[in-house]
Amino acid sequence: MSQLPACPQCGSEFTYQDGALFVCPECAHEWSGETAAAVEEARVVRDAVGNVLQDGDSVTVIKDLKVKGSSLVVKVGTKVKNIRLVDGDHDIDCKIDGIGAMGLKSEFVKKA
Repeated sequence: MSQLPACPQCGSEFTYQDGALFVCPECAHEWSGETAAAVEEARVVRDAVGNVLQDGDSVTVIKDLKVKGSSLVVKVGTKVKNIRLVDGDHDIDCKIDGIGAMGLKSEFVKKA
């Protein structure tokens, strides 16, 4: 029989599993079976060269990128500081000087 985790809220060992959730019968706390570390390990974002990217990194654009809805272009070599990794079709949220907030795909950047 597998060992179920203790309740993170009250420490009770009498937890049970209900579908994808664990439930504590003493304090009625419910939580998912995945830990925060397991979720972070599952999502790894890499740049065009294969380096692992993290929140707060600085990256350099490796290809001219047209900005949708405007005539602006993000030029090759543009350095972007303090990126934030997000889920979705674009992996990176950032602010670029002269353009503003935008989303980038990790395949078009290189870690600086």
